[in-house]
Amino acid sequence: MSDNQSWNSSGSEEDLEPREEYVHPAGVGEFSGVLSKWTNYIHGWQDRWVVLKNNTLSYYKCQDETEYGCRGSLCLSKAVITPHEFDECRLDISVNDSVWYLRAQDPEHRNQWIDSIELHRADSGYGSESSLRRHGSMLSLTSATSSYSATSTSSFKKGYSLREKLAETETFRDILCRQVDTLQKYFDGCADAVSKDELQRDKIVEDDEDDFPNTRTDADFLHNNNGSREKLFQSLSLKGINGIDFKGEAITFKATTAGILATLSHCIDLMVKREDSWQKRLDKEMEKRRRIEEGYKSALNELKKKSHFGGPDYEEGPNSLINEDEFFDAVEAALDRQDKIEEQCQTEKTRIQRSSPVPPGDIYSTSGTHRFSDKVEEMVQNHITYSLQDVGGDANWQLVVEEGEMKVYRREVEENGIVLDPLKATHSVKGVTGHEVCHYFWDTAYRNDWETTIENFNVVETLSDNAVIVYQTHKRVWPASQRDVLYLSAMRKIVANNENDPDTWLVCNFSVDHDDAQPSSRCVRAKINIGMICQTLVSPPEGDKEISRDNITCKITYVANVNPGGWAPASVLRAVAKREYPKFLKRFTSYVQEKTAGKPILF
Repeated sequence: MSDNQSWNSSGSEEDLEPREEYVHPAGVGEFSGVLSKWTNYIHGWQDRWVVLKNNTLSYYKCQDETEYGCRGSLCLSKAVITPHEFDECRLDISVNDSVWYLRAQDPEHRNQWIDSIELHRADSGYGSESSLRRHGSMLSLTSATSSYSATSTSSFKKGYSLREKLAETETFRDILCRQVDTLQKYFDGCADAVSKDELQRDKIVEDDEDDFPNTRTDADFLHNNNGSREKLFQSLSLKGINGIDFKGEAITFKATTAGILATLSHCIDLMVKREDSWQKRLDKEMEKRRRIEEGYKSALNELKKKSHFGGPDYEEGPNSLINEDEFFDAVEAALDRQDKIEEQCQTEKTRIQRSSPVPPGDIYSTSGTHRFSDKVEEMVQNHITYSLQDVGGDANWQLVVEEGEMKVYRREVEENGIVLDPLKATHSVKGVTGHEVCHYFWDTAYRNDWETTIENFNVVETLSDNAVIVYQTHKRVWPASQRDVLYLSAMRKIVANNENDPDTWLVCNFSVDHDDAQPSSRCVRAKINIGMICQTLVSPPEGDKEISRDNITCKITYVANVNPGGWAPASVLRAVAKREYPKFLKRFTSYVQEKTAGKPILF
């Protein structure tokens, strides 16, 4: 039996069957489109132009930049494509420790991308069943041969005696095979000769009966018609049949089998002697492999933590991998970083002198005639009625912060697991009027000077001189999702019924819908209802002196009802509100004092 025959006989039936020819799928070309790609925990999901071509996935910032070169690419030959378990629009593509998180606009588009990627992989010879079947037999044969060769070399590299004895066994096997063939021929010849002799004996007996006088005188000889003698069974000579020395062959066969048994016994003795050594080496190699595998798993886990921490699986969501304590620590650390950055930028902001003309106070006396005027009037009356009420009674307001004149109250409210805690703050600021506070709070020209949580904003529509619709996105505080808000901002002046009572200035911001600012998957849309209510208190100056800023005080009442949406833990939201709202109020009022210092008083 040849080597090739021996290897083929050990293979499966499938290996012996003719192989199915691999046919490249037709029509596999370039596939491209817009996908949202996770960039980092600051910017989150960003739309990118993604191109699938020649088994390579590349992405560009936009379609117009394709001629300038891609920003990144992945070879799909060894890529692992994983549709997300919970997000029906998301797919993850990983090659070694590089992972791309991608989101399609809907599940149908995600399935189209997955099918196209698999089609390209199949066209290149990776991942398809036909390509695996095509290479299966040759791979198994090559691996088996390599495994046999490696085992032989490593096991017997130093065992020359054992190798020699195995070679002797192989030689004895060849000799024994030839001897068996020779003896088989001998036995076959004997069987044929016996058959012929029986026929010849029957014939002689018949001749003796016919020629009775010519009988045998010797049992071993016959007289023929010519009178000559022939030896009975002449075919059975001393040399046997066809010149084979049966006795010699039998002796050789016995010696060969004895040699095989002796050699096998010697091989067994050698293997028994070396078994302990082999076992020790095997145990040592297994222990070494175990340590390497443990080290590899540990390193892989650390690498995954480092490379994926900050990925979409750790951000806010119902299936987030980060627990509540880690969530809180991450948010607090992110807010600390933002505070440091803001401190560095604050000096440059104060150098920039912005000014916008202040409209006459009469325009703030009415809600205007736009399509939201009735809603604005309703919100204004609600704030005047309820927001100025005392925090005592059965409202269950809790004092959470008290710093000088500033007090911050909160009432715990949850709806469907989402924190909707109403917040109310009262503050007194010297040297500014209610009109000035509301003006700087409402006018978007000054928004970036005092508001540190906004990433960008724009006025979607100007409804009237005192009402605008604003869309703004807030800075990402990882691992919380990024929030955006679309709201109507209106500024009103409520004239006091009694001349001894101060006029009331109010800015109300409440969420609305607009066709030009639809919600997107990139941000969680928050809903707000906020009121800034200001009253100016004037202390009479001494003598005939004019009223100065030393004689005025602005009493501020700030109320906020915010539905943040999403899945941020309640404890985190409450902690952030307790930390950020007082900072915001102090920062804003200080900004107004700086802007109005040395300027004419605006009542």
